[in-house]
Amino acid sequence: MIKHNLKKGYGIRLAGKTEKILVEAEKPKLFASQPPDFIGFKPRLEVEEGSEVKIGTSLYYDKQRPEIKFVSPASGKVTQINRGERRAIMEVVIESDDQNTAIDFGKHSVAELELLNADDIRKQLLEGGLWPVIRQRPFSKIADPGATPRDIFICAMDTAPLAADPEFLLQNEDENFQAGINILKKLTEGKLYLTVDGSRDTHVSAIEKAQNVEIHSFKGKHPAGNVSVHIHHISPINVGDIVWYLYAADVALIGRLFLTGVYPVERIVALAGSSAKAEARKYYKTWVGTKVQTLANEGNMVDDHVRYISGNVMNGRKLTENGYLGFYDRTLTVIPDNRKRVLFGWLTPGLKDESFSRLFLSKIFPRKEYIKDTRILGGKRAFIQTGEYEKVLPMDILPMHLVKSIMAEEIEDMLALGLLEVDEEDFALCSYICSSKIHFGTYIRQGLDILEKEG
Repeated sequence: MIKHNLKKGYGIRLAGKTEKILVEAEKPKLFASQPPDFIGFKPRLEVEEGSEVKIGTSLYYDKQRPEIKFVSPASGKVTQINRGERRAIMEVVIESDDQNTAIDFGKHSVAELELLNADDIRKQLLEGGLWPVIRQRPFSKIADPGATPRDIFICAMDTAPLAADPEFLLQNEDENFQAGINILKKLTEGKLYLTVDGSRDTHVSAIEKAQNVEIHSFKGKHPAGNVSVHIHHISPINVGDIVWYLYAADVALIGRLFLTGVYPVERIVALAGSSAKAEARKYYKTWVGTKVQTLANEGNMVDDHVRYISGNVMNGRKLTENGYLGFYDRTLTVIPDNRKRVLFGWLTPGLKDESFSRLFLSKIFPRKEYIKDTRILGGKRAFIQTGEYEKVLPMDILPMHLVKSIMAEEIEDMLALGLLEVDEEDFALCSYICSSKIHFGTYIRQGLDILEKEG
């Protein structure tokens, strides 16, 4: 195991941590597949309202790459196709018939997996609806099935506040996880890297027993668990390189698809956040595309006005109480949705308010954890050089200079400053500590779109 100790970063001590207890969630009646979960994706429907579907039935595919399919997480009937602006497809909602009828994509024994070639693997992943779990850098989009990646990175750690523990998700998944690794190994001529949390003394057995991977441990504060940071410190991306990445729990899903022949719909999701009752903050065994209220109903809340977030607070997506969990997300975070303004808030001593800078006394007398709400406490102002952004990004990148090059649309500067190596999530802390209230992630995605368009 190769160890990396990172000095830069920042840990936000949020209240509302999930207790490591796994319980069975009540099965919902409605499920949804949501095209906006996938960056740069243009869906074309294969079903209509009233269509009968099975688990694994193709609901829609990518217009630009028709071989990439997105399948139903339940058997039953398509009840709604919800659209947004310019008739963009936002949700395909399925009402379950509770029969769990599934399409058989082909079952393989462990020995038979060794006989599969890369084309066989690609075909089953595409037909079985699990290809989207594999994404690529640069651009953080669904991997191109026609490409061969330089390397593949598997991430088994997450340092974001209140994020689900990736190793807890791997409990009792030893066989599926190793099968997934063996399958992925055949899709690259390069290396398969597995990144783990260096602050742990021991790891779950699925990781301890893992073979055919090169293991690297990262120790440090957020964003030490981000894939971009791992790639940057292990084998940086150069112009022309393609690197694939996915999360450890999704590797186990790939293994399960091949070993059972059925699209795996089960997911373990952590309910976290200070607005959820302590006794409700657990890990729930549920289904992909499940409804928010399955886990976070009114009886589980301690606040009247809350913000539901699919994912973690740093880069998750806002949901309504009638929304559905995202395809990639293993955490449902619930925090207070406070809209009240504080009179002369900048004059308060700030003993109860966590702060990165030395503005509040909490820097001298820190608490174990803090309750945060949705206020940004200020508006946009002049974008000034503070020297603070570099302290929270453990990469050889200058965040402010990079964002300014994107604002000016200077393509050569974007490349020279490392835009190809990063994603929006890497700059979440920069947005969090920014005294100018600049949303770094918006500009990073804007810059990546410019580079992709220019080829």
